[in-house]
Amino acid sequence: MKSYLQKGTSVSIPAPKAVASGDLVVAGVLAGVAGHDADPGAPVEVHLEGVYRLGKVSAQAWTVGQAIYVTPASGLCTNAPAAGAIFIGAAIEAAANPSGSGVVRLNGAVPAAAFA
Repeated sequence: MKSYLQKGTSVSIPAPKAVASGDLVVAGVLAGVAGHDADPGAPVEVHLEGVYRLGKVSAQAWTVGQAIYVTPASGLCTNAPAAGAIFIGAAIEAAANPSGSGVVRLNGAVPAAAFA
């Protein structure tokens, strides 16, 4: 197929800000995990699929299979979507309240709301 470019489980994009390997990177409605450190504007490989331990809103308890969103301004994951939050995947482990991180299976897709 002439139009095929890549599998797309990870993509290289300009870093929207300074990022460290393992950071959640949000660019528009695209969200994934940085594969390496990058300065603002430098190319960073962003992994859009897989299972990652990510920072979360501490005062939430998560259940297995619960939809997980990221709030771009804070970079924290949440189970309570608010205006501007981006759906990124599902919790695959329960997370306690309080706790600073949770385990998320990234869905690798741009949310349908981006096309509304």
